[in-house]
Amino acid sequence: MARNNVKRSHGYVDYTLIFIILLLLGFGLIMVYSTSSYSASMSSTLHNNPAFYLNKQAFATVCGLAAMAVVAMIPYKFWRRFAGIGYAVSAFLIILVLTPLGYEANGARRWLKIGISVQPAEIAKLTMILFLANLVCRLGNDIRTRKGFLLVLFSPAPICFMVWQITDNLSSAIIIFMIGYIMLFVASPDYRRFLIITLAAMAFAALVVLVVVHMADAGTFGYRGQRIRTWIDPEADASGGGFQTLQALYAIGSGGIFGKGIGQSTQKLGFLPEAQNDMIFSVICEELGLFGGICIIVLFLLLLWRLMIIASNARDEFGGLLVVGVMGHIAIQVILNVAVVTNVIPNTGISLPFISYGGSSVMFLLIEMGLVFSVARSIDFAED
Repeated sequence: MARNNVKRSHGYVDYTLIFIILLLLGFGLIMVYSTSSYSASMSSTLHNNPAFYLNKQAFATVCGLAAMAVVAMIPYKFWRRFAGIGYAVSAFLIILVLTPLGYEANGARRWLKIGISVQPAEIAKLTMILFLANLVCRLGNDIRTRKGFLLVLFSPAPICFMVWQITDNLSSAIIIFMIGYIMLFVASPDYRRFLIITLAAMAFAALVVLVVVHMADAGTFGYRGQRIRTWIDPEADASGGGFQTLQALYAIGSGGIFGKGIGQSTQKLGFLPEAQNDMIFSVICEELGLFGGICIIVLFLLLLWRLMIIASNARDEFGGLLVVGVMGHIAIQVILNVAVVTNVIPNTGISLPFISYGGSSVMFLLIEMGLVFSVARSIDFAED
């Protein structure tokens, strides 16, 4: 009888998740200013403005928060009808990089100038989550078949290939594919397939490393072959390819347990390239020490925990898979960014979510979080 008197209500708001996101964003703005103020003040092209990067990041963050609030208020099922269109649009935007709308920065042509600066790879990550969540739901039990499994597994392949070849952004292509792989892992009950695929991928990666290391000329694999050589022994090319990695390690080592204090980093003073972007975690460790670095990792673990709770309580499979896709996206980028900074894997351009400088990244991450909050709002909870 008591169970029949319990009322079911909608509108769950995860205030813990909101607090974690705002904390990461606020800390990110502080670190962007800390890491970039010196280089920006010394650059005449940036009008010697020490707050140049901070202002741009703050603007993108505010726009992202506004977009997150709007998306959170829209029922997440509304976006399902645009899943296929989003896939096609992301492919079209990647192709536009080859037109005069695309422009080059830091030696790579990966951005579009369409009133604002946008990186199509970031849009592709969001649209791929929507597309795969819809595809898995449409397949239903057919995902257990070999045909259904392979269809979901290789659906991201065309977008990944375009991101890799057109924008020369292998790291983003890997992230997009891994997002799909994680979503498929959650949706499919046959874990033996994943074990075989994972072991095969690890064996292939190990084979590539062995081939590159033992080749007389690693240049056969392009600059990526040189990066693998540098990863194995960064000190062998300390003034070239290994320079950024070594400076990042120096920053982490010099920070000790509790760091030098906010704003007291020396590696950011022209020694560490792209300190506000991919290498921001090394400056965090230098200024806040090992303790600060661990605190940031714990914050991300708490974020993933809250996402897992929302995914497991979602009203339907589509909503749950949307949250799983966002969770996979954030987890992959955090793991790869920290691994690159600490030289666990070869150096590649991967930003730290919510913290690294990058307007496109923070905006579309916040839009993804808007989808998460929309799924959370549909969760039933009991009222006495």
